[in-house]
Amino acid sequence: MTENTDALAPREEEVDAHFEPVIKLTEQVDTKTHEEDEDVLFKMRAKLFRFDGESAEWKERGTGDVRLLSHKDTKKVRLVMRRDKTLKVCANHVISAEMRLQPNIGSDRSWVWKVAADYSELPPTSETLAIRFANSENAAQFKTAFEDAQGNNAALTKEAPQSAEAKKEETKEVTAESQSEKEKEVEAKTD
Repeated sequence: MTENTDALAPREEEVDAHFEPVIKLTEQVDTKTHEEDEDVLFKMRAKLFRFDGESAEWKERGTGDVRLLSHKDTKKVRLVMRRDKTLKVCANHVISAEMRLQPNIGSDRSWVWKVAADYSELPPTSETLAIRFANSENAAQFKTAFEDAQGNNAALTKEAPQSAEAKKEETKEVTAESQSEKEKEVEAKTD
């Protein structure tokens, strides 16, 4: 005698459960990345490291797209890198003329540089960063874009003091004109 296990098993009914949400979300929230006013000059996938001085070793900061962003108004270029999946910022700093991009010892696909103030974490900290690309061609493209950004920012900072000096001269002239007008008014009242 063989038993038919299918006949003895209880029949499962197909259940179509439907639950109404307790709260309906109708309003959409706009999330801001603070990158809306910037144009992407360079974008490439890479892995970022920072040098930990206490343990004297390189620590991984994240893997993702490194981007060079140019602000639409000020034209200043900064480096921003976000981690994959979480999109947490792991590098955020302006590219200054003082930064020296140096090849990493023993690798033709990575670069090392020092940052005076990296804003990826608060408070901003001075960091030694290293970035590694998939191949040496990508690393060479990054170096070219990085150096172009340095030149761009250096040109902008050289123009800024000249325009500030011009504004000071203009202010002096306006102040001198207004003083001479006040003196004329005082002379007219005394006459």
